[in-house]
Amino acid sequence: MPRSLIMSRRDLEFLLYEWLDVTSLTSHERFAEHGRETFDAVLDLSESIATEQFAPLNRAADLHEPSVGPDGRVVLIPEIAKALTIYSESGLPASTLDHELGGMQLPLTLHQAASMYFQAASTGAFAYAFLAAGNANLVVAHGSAEQIEQYARPVIEGRWYGTMCLSEPQAGSSLADITTKAIRQPDDTYRLFGTKMWISAGDHELGENIVHLVLARTPGGPAGVKGISLFIVPKHLVGQDGGIGERNDVSLVGLNHKMGYRATTNTLLNFGEGATTPDGQPGAVGYLIGQENRGLTYMFHMMNEARISVGGGAVALGYTGYLHALEYAGTRTQGRPVGAKDPATPPVPLIDHPDVRRMLLAQKSFAEGGLGLILFCANLVDRERTATTDAQRADAARLLDVLTPIAKSWPSQWCLAANDLAIQVHGGYGYTRDYPVEQFYRDNRLNPIHEGTHGIQGLDLLGRKVTAEDGAGLALLARTIRSTVERASASTTEAAGQAAALAVAVDRLVAVTERLWAGGDASEALANATVYLEAAGHVVVAWIWLEQVLAAAGKSGAFYEGKRAAARYFFRFELPTVHWRFDLLATLDRTTLDLDPSTL
Repeated sequence: MPRSLIMSRRDLEFLLYEWLDVTSLTSHERFAEHGRETFDAVLDLSESIATEQFAPLNRAADLHEPSVGPDGRVVLIPEIAKALTIYSESGLPASTLDHELGGMQLPLTLHQAASMYFQAASTGAFAYAFLAAGNANLVVAHGSAEQIEQYARPVIEGRWYGTMCLSEPQAGSSLADITTKAIRQPDDTYRLFGTKMWISAGDHELGENIVHLVLARTPGGPAGVKGISLFIVPKHLVGQDGGIGERNDVSLVGLNHKMGYRATTNTLLNFGEGATTPDGQPGAVGYLIGQENRGLTYMFHMMNEARISVGGGAVALGYTGYLHALEYAGTRTQGRPVGAKDPATPPVPLIDHPDVRRMLLAQKSFAEGGLGLILFCANLVDRERTATTDAQRADAARLLDVLTPIAKSWPSQWCLAANDLAIQVHGGYGYTRDYPVEQFYRDNRLNPIHEGTHGIQGLDLLGRKVTAEDGAGLALLARTIRSTVERASASTTEAAGQAAALAVAVDRLVAVTERLWAGGDASEALANATVYLEAAGHVVVAWIWLEQVLAAAGKSGAFYEGKRAAARYFFRFELPTVHWRFDLLATLDRTTLDLDPSTL
C-alpha cells in the first residue's frame, strides 16, 4: 500500500504544529530535549515501518487467520512477528515512558499521531503492540517496584506481550457478574480459578511470555464491582532472576473467529482449570496489584487508554478508507456529466459527479474530525503532566474524563460510516476482495463493540461523566467550547456563522442534560443514553472542526480550502441532526423503557 494511502502526513502536521502546537511542550522539563526535528523523525520512522512492514501483511493476515497447531500452539503468519520485532526494536513502543524505563519521554500527542500509521496499515497486527503498551503502563502506574521491574520492563522492551482479562462467557461487559476467584496463599501469592472470554492477544508465540492482567474476586469481598481485585498472571512463571520458568496454569481453550481484526488472536482462556502448576498445587499463580477490592479502579487505567486507542484505530481505518476512495474516484472514469448532450462525450472521473463528491466530503469530515478529537484527547494527557498548578491538572483530567466515552464511540460509529461510503464510491468493486476497502469496513465494524458498546459508553457519559462533581465536567466542556465560539465569532463571516450554530447546540446539550436528570429517575434519564451520546459527540466534533477552521484562518492553498470545505459540510449536513435528537431527549421518551419484550 503506498504510504500516501495510509495516512495524510500533511494533516498530521497541521494538527500537531498549526493547531495543537505540540512544540510548545518542549518548554517543559519533561520534553525539553526534544523539538520539531525529533518529532518529525518519529513520524518519518513510523511512516516508514508502517509502510514497509505492516501494510504489506494486512491482506495476508486477513486471509490466513490464527489457528491452533497440532502441538496446541497458536500459528500466525511469520510476517506479523517480523513487523512487530522491527517496531519494538525502533524504540517507538516506549516513546512516552521515563528514561529510567527505557523510554524517550516524548509527548503522548506525538505518540498517538505516530501510532495512526500502524493502525491504518494493519490494525490487527498492531493490536498486539498497543495492548502490550497499555498493559505495561498500568503496571508502571499501579504496580510495586518489583512488579514493574519483573513484569513491565520486559513488555516495554518488546520481549514479552500483555493482555487485559476482564470478560467472562456468562458476564460479557457486566463486570459486576464475573466469578473468577483468587485464593490468597501463605507466601502472599494467589491461585486463580476461572474462565475469561474475548481476550485479544490472549495466546501466541510472538514473545517469550505473556503478562495477563486478570480481574478476579477474593473470598469475603464485597458483591458487585466493589469486590473485584486485579492480578498479574504470567503465561509462564518467572524466576527471581527474571528468567522464564515453567508454564503457569493458564490454558488456551480455543480461538474466536471474527469478521475483522483477523490478525489478532481472540481467545477463551482457562485459569486454574487445566494442569496444575509445578509445585503440584492447583490454580494459576497470580500476584496482586495494589490492594484487594480496588481492581476495577486500577483496570480503568488500561481500559480508558484502550478506549481512546480504539477510537484512534477507528479513525485510522476510516481515514485510510477515505484516501483509497479518493484515489479511486480520481482515476476511475464512469458516466458523463448530467448536462452532457453529445453521446460522444467521453466518460469522466467519478470525482466529477456531485454525489461522489458528497460521499468523499462526508468521509473527509468524519476522518479528519475524528483525528482531531483523538489527538486533542492525547494532548490533554500531556497538558495534565506539564500543568504548573493543581487547578490546571484537575481541569485537564476532568475534560479528558468527559471526552473519553465520546472519543471511543464517535469515531467507531462515524468512521465506520466513512468506510461504508468508501465501499459505495468503489461501487461493485468495493465489496470484493480486489480492493481493500471491504476489509477496512470489516475491521472497523468491531470497534463499536471493542472496549464497551455504544450503549455502555452512553451510560458512562450520561450516567457518570456529565453528572460527576455536580456536573463539573460538563460545565468545563461547555466553557471550553464557548471559548472557541467567542474566538470564532470575531473571525471570518463563515466561521462566525458556524460559531453561532455551535453556540446554540452546546446550550441545548447543557439544557437537555439538566432536563433528563430533573426528575431524579435514573431509568428514565438513561433510557435514551445512546441518543444523548450521538448528539454530544456531534457537538464535540463540530467544536473540533471550528478549532481547525480557526487554525486555518487566513491561510491559502488547496489543503486549507479542503479543511474549510469539510468543516462546511459538517456544520451544514451533520450538526443540524443534533436538534431532532435533543427534541426527542427533552420529551423524556419512554418508548423503549415501557416496551413489553414479548412484543418484539
